[in-house]
Amino acid sequence: MSETKIRIRDNGPFLVEGPVTLEDSEGNSYTIDKPTIALCRCGHSDNKPFCDGKHKHCGFTSEERANKA
Repeated sequence: MSETKIRIRDNGPFLVEGPVTLEDSEGNSYTIDKPTIALCRCGHSDNKPFCDGKHKHCGFTSEERANKA
């Protein structure tokens, strides 16, 4: 069975790898035909909720790290 993994890219999108269903607020599913999708975090993508690389030009910064408790 495949596992879903979400990676946070520094100053970039969430990368979602593995089987996933992505739904809008009305419960409609997006068609996903790739093994990995990139979800926008900067809010500037013209293809929301997917990343189109606009984070590289809009000044978006984020370098989140998991707590090592």
